[in-house]
Amino acid sequence: MAEAEKLRIDKYLWAIRLFKTRSLATDACKAGRVKLKGQNIKPSAIVKIGDVYQVSKGIEKKIIEVVDFSYNRTDSPTALTKYKDLTPVEDTHAFKSMFHSPNLKRDRGTGRPTKKDRRETDDLIGGLFQDDED
Repeated sequence: MAEAEKLRIDKYLWAIRLFKTRSLATDACKAGRVKLKGQNIKPSAIVKIGDVYQVSKGIEKKIIEVVDFSYNRTDSPTALTKYKDLTPVEDTHAFKSMFHSPNLKRDRGTGRPTKKDRRETDDLIGGLFQDDED
C-alpha cells in the first residue's frame, strides 16, 4: 500500500461530513462510538474500501460502508458519494420521529399538575424514549 493510499478513520469521518471537526471524530473513536465488526477502533486505524463501520453520534446511529476515499473535506453532495448508508429505515425513521414529539407545555395559570396528569405525561414520554431492542 503506497503512502498516499493510507487514510485514517478520523480523517475519513471528518471528510465525509459525519463529524464537524476532525477532533470530534477522534474523540468519538477514543470513546468507542466508532466500531468495525463490533470492535472499537483507534482514530489511527487505516480505512479500506468495503469496510463497514457503526458510528454513534448522540442518539443517531449510522452504519456506513466505505465506497471511495476522501482525503479532503468537500461539499455535501460529493461527500455522499464516498460512502453507502446501510442504516435500516426503521432506525432512521425512529430518529426523525423524535423531533416530532408532542408539545408537553402546560397552559399558564393552570397550576401544578395533579398525580393523574403526571402519570399521563410520564406514560407519554416513556413510550417515546424506550428502545425497541427488548
